[in-house]
Amino acid sequence: MINEIYIIDDDDSSIVIFQQLFKDDKDFKFISVKTEDIDVALKNIPSLIVINEDAINRDVVELCRKIRRDEDNQITPVIVVSSIANREHRIQILNQSIEYFIKKPVDEKYLYHTVKNLCRLLAINRRISPLTGLPGNVQIHAELKKRLSKKEPFSVLYFDLDNFKAYNDVYGFLKGDQIIEFTANIIVNNIHQEEGDTFVGHIGGDDFVAIVPTIYAERICQKILAEFDKQVGTFFTDRDLERGYIEVANRKGIIEQFPLTSLSIGLVVAEVGRFSNILEIGEVGAQVKHAAKSVMGSSYAVDRRRVS
Repeated sequence: MINEIYIIDDDDSSIVIFQQLFKDDKDFKFISVKTEDIDVALKNIPSLIVINEDAINRDVVELCRKIRRDEDNQITPVIVVSSIANREHRIQILNQSIEYFIKKPVDEKYLYHTVKNLCRLLAINRRISPLTGLPGNVQIHAELKKRLSKKEPFSVLYFDLDNFKAYNDVYGFLKGDQIIEFTANIIVNNIHQEEGDTFVGHIGGDDFVAIVPTIYAERICQKILAEFDKQVGTFFTDRDLERGYIEVANRKGIIEQFPLTSLSIGLVVAEVGRFSNILEIGEVGAQVKHAAKSVMGSSYAVDRRRVS
């Protein structure tokens, strides 16, 4: 992935320095931006913004405030480079949620590693689900590989909401996001109440995964399903709750009925030596989750096959 970094100055004095510093780093692209063009530039959502305060014809605090007010760039890291050494000035800039203030003269190596490390941190954060704050697929795969390499038994729980697409069609994506967050909180809270080496990840959409000690895997499933079923009714209208289903028009305009959203869990017991890689775990997980989803309402299914 190419890291597009905007260098904000009005005299193009900084771009050459960065291009020289990163001449051997093909993953970094530097673009010079005039302050008068900042509105257009922000629409492209860069990986990082560097402001050369000495080379702009605009109040730097107001410029920082403008960047942070931009909805798409609220998490874009910003570095301000300046020859103004006044402490109050530095604090005023940092108070705008700016990540770094670097005083001139600049140590080029320091600047180089600061830029690289901020981009690395942002790349890591992008792997985390912005909706639930849970680790995504990269961390999930790393955790599963770690458990296999330790040659210790564990269990993997695969979670999936039933009839979630129908719910989104009726109640909208905002309500859909709320029910996903609700599900994530129930999973996390119940699993973190247990002792041992546990992990919860968000595969994406309405799919979650957890890694827990086998000794209490089924108990966790039971507790999560009980709490989910007790509270999920708050996401439906009284009319839908009374009927026990929701109505959705298909592509042909025909009204179809779908059961209220429930939760299915597929439980895979990973005994020592049973799986050689994470793909095998995922394949069994898909099978056992399908078995759970074939049951009406919230349920869990366990794959109990043992090492032959």
